[in-house]
Amino acid sequence: MKKYLLSILCTILLLSGCNYLDMVPEKDIETIESIFEQKTKVEQWWKALYSDLNILFASFKTNNAYTGADEFVTCQALYNAASYLALDGLKVANGQQMSQDPYGTIWNQMYIVIRRCNILLENIDKTYNISEEDREWWRADTKVLKAFIYFELIRHYGPICLVPQNMPVDLDVKHYQLPRQPVDTCFKEVIRLLDEAKDHIPTYNQRSEVYGHTFCLEALYALKAKVLLYAASPLFNGNAFYSDFKNKNGEPLFSATYDRNKWLLAAEAADKAAEICAEGGKSLYSGQTSKKTKLLNTMSDIEASVYSRFNNQEFLLEWKYPDQFYMYILPRLIGDPVNYESSAMGCLSPSMKMVEMYYTVNGLPIESDMTWNYSNRYKLGFESSRAYEDVVALNSTIVNLHLAREPRFYACIAGDRMYWQRGTNTGNVDFNLLVEAHKDEEPWGTQADFLVSNDWQNINGYWLKKHLFSWLATQNYAGGLQNESAPIIRLAEVYLMQAEAWNEYLEQPDNRVYDPLDKVRERAGILPVREAWRTYSNNPAKVDSKVGMRDIIHQEYNIEFAFEGHRYWNIRRWLKAQQVMNEKQYGWNILGTSAQTFYNNEEGPIVVWSKNKFVAPRDYFDPLNAEEILISGMVQNPGW
Repeated sequence: MKKYLLSILCTILLLSGCNYLDMVPEKDIETIESIFEQKTKVEQWWKALYSDLNILFASFKTNNAYTGADEFVTCQALYNAASYLALDGLKVANGQQMSQDPYGTIWNQMYIVIRRCNILLENIDKTYNISEEDREWWRADTKVLKAFIYFELIRHYGPICLVPQNMPVDLDVKHYQLPRQPVDTCFKEVIRLLDEAKDHIPTYNQRSEVYGHTFCLEALYALKAKVLLYAASPLFNGNAFYSDFKNKNGEPLFSATYDRNKWLLAAEAADKAAEICAEGGKSLYSGQTSKKTKLLNTMSDIEASVYSRFNNQEFLLEWKYPDQFYMYILPRLIGDPVNYESSAMGCLSPSMKMVEMYYTVNGLPIESDMTWNYSNRYKLGFESSRAYEDVVALNSTIVNLHLAREPRFYACIAGDRMYWQRGTNTGNVDFNLLVEAHKDEEPWGTQADFLVSNDWQNINGYWLKKHLFSWLATQNYAGGLQNESAPIIRLAEVYLMQAEAWNEYLEQPDNRVYDPLDKVRERAGILPVREAWRTYSNNPAKVDSKVGMRDIIHQEYNIEFAFEGHRYWNIRRWLKAQQVMNEKQYGWNILGTSAQTFYNNEEGPIVVWSKNKFVAPRDYFDPLNAEEILISGMVQNPGW
């Protein structure tokens, strides 16, 4: 038997303290036979499969989806940053992807992990001191992991190579030159693996906390629904862009024929996932009552919905944050000695597009609410209602854009004259900070006299609250972190998948569309979708049509999962990327020293970034490394 370096399993380890990744091999080299004799070593092998996925998919640095869409803007200094600080997703958003050395490539890493999955599947029957229950569980979990990897490869590259079992390592190279499979075949293989595994995967509450990073049954069913949703989506279902995309032997890799029934399969799978989640006691996080206003309680629920230490009932799959991503979004506050944090960069800002994406207080797009003053949204106004106490500055000059917005806006976005809880209040210090972003005299404002390229700078006047926790002070923020995890799949996604899939399958939306959507809206503190549109909108009939509900559901996705890496994939599967990714990015005049100059004399935002670029159809899929194409003999993705 060929020998393998056990250390290969640990090539990518995360930060210390992550209980499922701290592994030290007893020897430098061991045979497969000796590793798979004992349960403890097999468990190390199994855990190592997760370590590679964790670092790739829960990281702002390595996962392009977090920063590769149009949700963020940042300063030139971050684009120019050294590799240990660089966020490659930003380069993808700017159209700088390349085939010579692709940004965010996962191809080689994932096929290494697939090989390790196959080794476990082929050898776990040889482990002598493991219960049959655990053997079947670990085997099934590894199949789910393999399905997850295939799905991620499909999202990145479209048609992929399927490896049902490992080939001997001493074959001629030509035997490893596997062809890419049609995308429908790839999706079917993912579903087959999930169906094979489902009978041996424990529910969320059946697992020990030690295995909180593994797939639970609820996550398996949610993943199945997600895979079928992608298979039904325009990128993969009747996409004319790729009708001529073929293997070298002429085999078509995409079908140009639209299949409506794929939406039915996705809808039924999403319904089943919701059923399994309900049976397992999964629920959206809600019910906070300790705050002084209804709005503050709802904001607290929204913040908690994306916070977990492997203990949030809304999370279906979660992996530890593997890097200090917070330093990019944590405000610097140079002008505030009590809250200043030297490691903070504060330069990765939510885009104006996302600021305007959030709904009004009535749960409608800002341009669709007839009670909201859309035409004067950039004018300066005032707020006096006590309902907004500790949320916006009352009886002060504040831009209308920040008034009468939905709770998710206030929970996720910090802007000028809005409050942001940045620590736990004490008898001496109130950490509910008022964002004062004008230049020079205000602590959140820039210290520079112009937009600079060699220092961290917030360039549009907005900060992201999401992913930062309000009870942890800005100063020494890292000291308060305790093994927090990133949501990979949340229950809210299951509900939105139900709504989307049924809307696309049905001729006209009904309760199968509205009810799951309203579950997400209820937790968000906004009206049910039909009540909102029929009572307050300038287009009340929109909620009654498939096309209208499609727009509404898409915007709900964009809001509920903003800055979680979903928009990057959604605008691709919806075939919207070429429309939205070539637009300029806007913000306020951060060099303004007064409300008038900061808000550009009430004439609207100014352009702060204009380099976003998306070329269709090329950029819908990542390129395979050019060298890999030469070695493997595969066809490259179109346009690369």
